[in-house]
Amino acid sequence: DNVRWALKQQENVNNTPKRATDVRKTVKAKLSDPRKHTPHTKLFLHSPLFKQWGEDLSETQQREAQDLFQKFGYNVYLSNQLPLNRTIPDTRDSRCLQKIYSSQLPSLSVILIFMDEALSIIQRAITSIINRTPSRLLKEIILVDDFSSNGELKVYLDEKIKIYNKKYPGLLKVIRHTERKGLAQARNTGWEAATADVVAILDAHIEVNVGWAEPILARIQEDRTVIVSPVFDNIHFDTFKLERYELAVDGFNWELWCRYDALPQAWIDLHDVTAPVKSPSIMGILAANRLFLGEIGSLDGGMLVYGGENVELSLRVWQCGGKIEILPCSRIAHLERHHKPYALDLSPALKRNALRVAEIWMDEYKYMVYLAWNIPLQNSGIDYGDISSRKALREKLKCKTFGWYLKNVYPILKPIPSVVGYGRMRNPLDENICLDQGPVPGNTPIMHYCHAFSSQQVYYHLTGELYVGQLIAEANTDDRCLTDPGDGEKPALEPCSKAARKGLHMYWDFKPGRAVINRDTKRCLEIKKNPSGSYVLVLQTCTTQVWEIQHTIRHWGQIDSQ
Repeated sequence: DNVRWALKQQENVNNTPKRATDVRKTVKAKLSDPRKHTPHTKLFLHSPLFKQWGEDLSETQQREAQDLFQKFGYNVYLSNQLPLNRTIPDTRDSRCLQKIYSSQLPSLSVILIFMDEALSIIQRAITSIINRTPSRLLKEIILVDDFSSNGELKVYLDEKIKIYNKKYPGLLKVIRHTERKGLAQARNTGWEAATADVVAILDAHIEVNVGWAEPILARIQEDRTVIVSPVFDNIHFDTFKLERYELAVDGFNWELWCRYDALPQAWIDLHDVTAPVKSPSIMGILAANRLFLGEIGSLDGGMLVYGGENVELSLRVWQCGGKIEILPCSRIAHLERHHKPYALDLSPALKRNALRVAEIWMDEYKYMVYLAWNIPLQNSGIDYGDISSRKALREKLKCKTFGWYLKNVYPILKPIPSVVGYGRMRNPLDENICLDQGPVPGNTPIMHYCHAFSSQQVYYHLTGELYVGQLIAEANTDDRCLTDPGDGEKPALEPCSKAARKGLHMYWDFKPGRAVINRDTKRCLEIKKNPSGSYVLVLQTCTTQVWEIQHTIRHWGQIDSQ
């Protein structure tokens, strides 16, 4: 019997390659059989979620994925399937890997801010922080829930925290607001609870990359007055693939929207890609000496909901004795939502917060924020809250002026001192249509049904220029000026510097309730009906037409900054 059993075993071994080949053939045949793989019907042809992803999902799976996408603004269906400890590419420059840091770095508190975030997203952020931060440096992870309505964050997250804390005793804690307080106050809540030397305040939809913490801690150890930001990479909202972003500095426009700006020449001249980069502003992720952040007033708790808080902190840091830097060797992958589902219209909060920043920190340049948002300088109707304590803080810290900031920190941000009228322009012949920049690309202005978007923003200068379209913030980029080409009846929009250089007819005489007359050609900007019965914009011999502009500066020609 033993011999027969041994022979049978040997036969099994000898037949293994043949069986493996047969299995491969069977699998291949099944995969190639069209009857077995009828494509699923695509249910959401116009959904951004399914443009690059989801080919093999059943109809039931598509519905589930789309519902989650609408709820969260990113692909929760995929996130729930990905490993929490997934590997992401190391996006640092190779020269960063050669840097050696002190063995005696400060301790670190990581603060994660969230509101109605998907559970797997938060878990992946926590896991990446634990796995990619030396345990001797990581003192705590503090999660701040700004009054989520998502039930699983109140039940399942607590269960997950208990599991983490069994393995890493006392490492994680959750603080929950009992009412919605907004981003700035949520950050303050985390900062107040932190106990480490350095606080890193992050969004909860991130994954830190390898070696992210050491450059932050080393730089703040060198200079306690510097507030730093890592370089962001992008996690695509649909595929969750990581896209490496190039190094840039953080800036903003006159609406106080953050944007990326070019690297300063002074940094380029260092020829050291690992060196910190001075930045005019900071975006949503920052790290600071915990005590220094308190000394300069932490975050402005008077900022509501969302928007402007990063610029507010940046101006305060620079004007009150600190500095802001981007650290090329610290990188964090940030999940950029396709849409923000928690607020359908953020513009009221954005306007309100922008005016609050302008009134506290921007001195005689605050009018630029009003212009950019198309808000009247007097009687704006917007309550930006009590700013007396923040002005007192500015006085106490002996902070510099916004003019100093423009000259020494952000010289490419361009104020426009001679605007005397701004907003939408209408011709009383039809109050429902407004002057509009027209299709872009293109340089032909049109009349279009009135709306609140920037394509209908008009700025009239005391010197005679008429800008049409969004106000450009950069000193080296042109606004677009209305010009009279001199022939034909269509006006044109040209870059203002080009128009001036070429001597184009770009200067106009205008006052509210009067004609718009080109100073050179003496033709008027007017409207007339085309064969279809719609009004079109024309240049012609002046008739009796007049124009109105939405807002005027008091004492036409003199900025009122009181």
